[in-house]
Amino acid sequence: MVDSIAATSLLGHRPICGSYCFKDVSGIRKVVDPGRLPLTNFIGRRVSSSTSLGRLRIEQQRMSMIRAQAMELTREVYSNREEERIPRDVRYGIDTGVDRRPGLWPPENKADNPALRNPLLRQERMGCGWLGAIFEWEGVLVEDNPDLEKQAWLVLSEEEGKSPPPAFMLRRVEGMKNEQAIAEVLCWSRDPGELKRMASRKEEIYQALQGGIYRFRCGSQEFVNVLMHHKVPMALVSTRPRKSLERAIGAIGIEGVFDVIVAAEDVHRGKPDPEMFIYAAQLLQFIPERCIVFGNSNQTVEAAHDARMKCVAVASKHPVYELGAADLVVRHLDELTVVDLKNLADIESAEFASNEPELEMEIEAEDDRHPSSSVGVYDDFW
Repeated sequence: MVDSIAATSLLGHRPICGSYCFKDVSGIRKVVDPGRLPLTNFIGRRVSSSTSLGRLRIEQQRMSMIRAQAMELTREVYSNREEERIPRDVRYGIDTGVDRRPGLWPPENKADNPALRNPLLRQERMGCGWLGAIFEWEGVLVEDNPDLEKQAWLVLSEEEGKSPPPAFMLRRVEGMKNEQAIAEVLCWSRDPGELKRMASRKEEIYQALQGGIYRFRCGSQEFVNVLMHHKVPMALVSTRPRKSLERAIGAIGIEGVFDVIVAAEDVHRGKPDPEMFIYAAQLLQFIPERCIVFGNSNQTVEAAHDARMKCVAVASKHPVYELGAADLVVRHLDELTVVDLKNLADIESAEFASNEPELEMEIEAEDDRHPSSSVGVYDDFW
């Protein structure tokens, strides 16, 4: 610990202590001089000592030297343990993006939150089971031809003897249930029986024009496989009848992928009403803030935001600049990652925090501390 200590004399010589060399935590070599003993002189028969440094200074330097040595020994011990823990067959040729120095492997899990006191919550947070994905069917997962929908409405109007709906009405009924569009927008009838009959007939016309041919959009199947691999609960919502929707799912070969399917029979209204998405979140047993909606229109974005959900817009039939109200806009679903979904569903972000009640309480407290001046003047007057 100490290299050498010179002989000490009480006849007026200044003793010299040896120096101690050590390395701090950063690896820099340092030299510490524990200090010089005070000068001694003979005064008569007594020996007096000068207090230039003092005993307190010497004691502090000695303790700092001991601490430095203890830190060095502890560092060497733990570094040896970490070197033994590192596997010998680690392939450092692969770029992992982490520091490869000994003692820093394996890398720290950034998804973990040590502030959570419940270990089950910490384990769940590191996974993906705490968020839900709600998909629309046409234009998001499978290819969509909007012209077929317009042709079906024109054929139905001709069969019913109604005037052909103009283009702005056809754009307005996008995403609505057939009964809702006939009664509220087209105003053809309000009789429940007639509404059901015309809605069923319109669906038959559409299915005949469509021909029962379905195919995935580019990147949709890969993205669904990624969510299945990470065990993300998924729901499918559509204003199509359940039979037509199940037939399409079977034709494309993804039976059993979705935990929840919400069809036209399950809700009263379609978009832009958020009823479909709220009902899907309830079936998934998630709060709306933990759900992400995948759609391809501004009606979907509006409905998702009304339900306090995040929305990812797929630019399939609308250009990207028209979907700017969405939280994310992509051309294909495979452009997204699981990290993007976690960031969207993070309700600890600032936008979900509301400080209005706290501000109101602070204002009330200030009012209590400072009574109105009129009351004070009234008391002084009497």
